[in-house]
Amino acid sequence: MNKQLEEIKQNQEWERRKRIAEEKHKEWVLKKREEERRERKRKLSKEMAEQATRELEKMQLKEKADIKYKEWLEKKRAEEAEKKKKEKEKEKQQEAELQEKRKRSEKIFKEWLQNARNKPQPVLNAYGFLHGRSTGLYVQYT
Repeated sequence: MNKQLEEIKQNQEWERRKRIAEEKHKEWVLKKREEERRERKRKLSKEMAEQATRELEKMQLKEKADIKYKEWLEKKRAEEAEKKKKEKEKEKQQEAELQEKRKRSEKIFKEWLQNARNKPQPVLNAYGFLHGRSTGLYVQYT
C-alpha cells in the first residue's frame, strides 16, 4: 500500500510538474510572440521612418533642382535679351553710319555739281579739230 501511495504521489508530482512545465512553455511562447510582434512593429516603424526620410530628401533634391533650373532659365533669357539688345544697337549704329555716309556722298555730289556748272566746257578734240581749231577734213585712206 505504501508503494501504491508512493506511486500515486509520484504520478501526481509528475502531473503537477508536467502542468507547470506546460504553463511555463505557454508563457514562454506568449512572451516570445509578444517580443516578435514588438520587433516587427519596431522594424516597420524604422522602415517607415527611413522611407519618409528618403521621400523628404527626394523632394528637397527635386525642389533644389527646380530652383537651379529656374535660375538657369532666367539667366539664359537675360543673356538672350542682352544679345538681342546688342544686335539692335549694332544694327542702329550701322544704319546711322550708312545714313551719315549717304549724307556725305550727297553733299560731295552737290558740291561737285555746283563746281561742274562753274567750270568751263572742255574743248573738243575730235578729228579735224586741234586745240579747238579746224585743221581740215579728215580723209580716210583706203
